[in-house]
Amino acid sequence: MISTTLFPGRYIQGRGALSRLGSECARLGGKVFLIASPSARERLLHAVLPGIEGMSHVKVETFGRQCSDEEIQRLFALCTQAGCDVVAGLGGGKTLDAAKAVAHLAGKPSVMAPTIASTDAPCSCVCIVYTQDGVFKRTDILPRNPDVVLVDTQVVAEAPPRFLVAGMGDGLATWFEAESCRIKGAPNTAGDAGSMTAYALARLCRDTLMQYGPMALASCAAQSVTPALEHVVEANTLLSGLGFESAGLASAHSIHNGLTALPETHSYYHGEKVAFGALASLFLTDKDPACVDEAYAFCESVGRPTTLAGLGLENVSDEALLLVGEKACADEESMHNEPFETSPAVIADMLRAADAWGTKRKDR
Repeated sequence: MISTTLFPGRYIQGRGALSRLGSECARLGGKVFLIASPSARERLLHAVLPGIEGMSHVKVETFGRQCSDEEIQRLFALCTQAGCDVVAGLGGGKTLDAAKAVAHLAGKPSVMAPTIASTDAPCSCVCIVYTQDGVFKRTDILPRNPDVVLVDTQVVAEAPPRFLVAGMGDGLATWFEAESCRIKGAPNTAGDAGSMTAYALARLCRDTLMQYGPMALASCAAQSVTPALEHVVEANTLLSGLGFESAGLASAHSIHNGLTALPETHSYYHGEKVAFGALASLFLTDKDPACVDEAYAFCESVGRPTTLAGLGLENVSDEALLLVGEKACADEESMHNEPFETSPAVIADMLRAADAWGTKRKDR
């Protein structure tokens, strides 16, 4: 079987890395279409990138908060109208996914500058599309990865710690899903087998989070750039991105997609829902109790939800969990990469079991 490993063209990380945004864009083209999240435009364009909005070769547009087909088309029309030849994204995961989609439609190179380390979106060719109301719609696999990913750890340290923890939740799922794909021989994002490199990076992602996660969280709370923070930012962004894309996804991300069908979860971040999906997957895949407790202990140590109540679903009905299971088990979902039986009823049971174990640990 052929294996494929996917990478961004260049990954740059460190304090002050955003100062290179202009020069990295200039390597790829002369006129830049910069899509910035509202908060990034307000906080960073003047402080970190002084004068950029006045530059004739940079067109800045504010992201409309939802990576929907409507927003992607709006941004693409503006990019085309401006005649830009490089697309850059500055913000969180949805901003970057929209920027990747616009770059693809325009046939232009892309530069991703995440301002938070909350997801593994920056490095991948994956674009998650939602409805305008925030319900998962589909996953688009684009034909190329970003040309540059640029992560300023000082900016990450100054963001609310909840974002960093959400990224740890997303990263936590990386190895568990990769392991399911390895056991079953399931395909990765490219439709091929995962490589030794991909599986090793997925494992390194998990080990890094377990070792440095709590210290990195403390550093972020103090707005301090430390080696622990650098390690976890790299795990959340690069290792998790390479791991999920090149080794494969399984039930945790499918459960996230299912959870978006419940309005109560819309105020919770992608990584928070993925993390609970990862906990539920431990019961689905019959993991050793020591492995289960290690994962729960890690989530507790960094404040990740370990119960349904932690996702706004304290009184969730059986019917609602079956709906989550139905969406998680849709034909196109990565749930089917699991080497165990899956069905809406099975997934609803796993969610209840994960919630019960989290509750039991809280009551100790």
